[in-house]
Amino acid sequence: MTNEFDGRVAIVTGAGAGLGRCHALALARAGARVVINDITGPDGQPGAAARAVVAEIEALGGEAVAEPADVANFAEVTAMVARVMARWGRVDILVNNAGILRDRSFAKMEMSDFATVLAVHLTGSANCCRAVWEIMREQGFGRIILMTSCSGLYGNFGQANYAAAKAGMIGLMTTLQQEGERYGIHVNALSPLAMTGMTDGLLAPEDAAQLTPEAVAPAVVFMASDLAPKKTIIGAGAGVYSVVHVVETEGVYLPPEARSPEEFHAAFERMSDIRTARHLDTGFDQATKFTATANRARRVTA
Repeated sequence: MTNEFDGRVAIVTGAGAGLGRCHALALARAGARVVINDITGPDGQPGAAARAVVAEIEALGGEAVAEPADVANFAEVTAMVARVMARWGRVDILVNNAGILRDRSFAKMEMSDFATVLAVHLTGSANCCRAVWEIMREQGFGRIILMTSCSGLYGNFGQANYAAAKAGMIGLMTTLQQEGERYGIHVNALSPLAMTGMTDGLLAPEDAAQLTPEAVAPAVVFMASDLAPKKTIIGAGAGVYSVVHVVETEGVYLPPEARSPEEFHAAFERMSDIRTARHLDTGFDQATKFTATANRARRVTA
């Protein structure tokens, strides 16, 4: 146990097993008081898995409490946060880890399964963020970690619902960071890769052995710390940590008479030139980039 996060309170959703459990334990070892949110249980009792993790943390000398709120239910989430405030008086860290899978190819997927996965991952994360948002604003401090995925970033067969939810985390992260900037709130996303109950059997045994949930947790501790970056996507797996960049090429101006599919195709390689790519801080920056590029092209041809 350390005192790095002494006085900090963290909520970790889906913390009864797998990655969430490891994130919670790592934060507890760093000195945070941790809310273990999970609705599942090996004995079929709501919150049983969360209570087991609380016992682990208490055995380490830490403080934790179990909360079986359903993240997809905003009323349950707000009630959970109210209990945390009554107990500890603040919420400093939110790790949105809760998730489910309903994998099928899109041709065979029931739309109810599409909606359910989005409700837990994306809406559930938004529910939790909204429930702590004013608290963090008033404190002048907050660390929010959203869970994206390689499926959301790059696609994965049979996971259209999961990929859509995880890609949505990127838009949520970027906008919340803009709105939370002045209040000391840092919002980031993690793309973890670990063998858990959700990923069993997907990789060769020798590769799977390297992908432990414990190897992902240091990235969560970093993003929860005073040194946390902002609006950053960190990849983590097998002890390797990376940063995912979203960039856009400069673009090519096509005059009105040159916008047919054939002329568009002819210019596509220049449009795609990664050497011109750069970061854009806000959606408005794209508008200014487009108009500036068009204006330059018109001046050259005028």
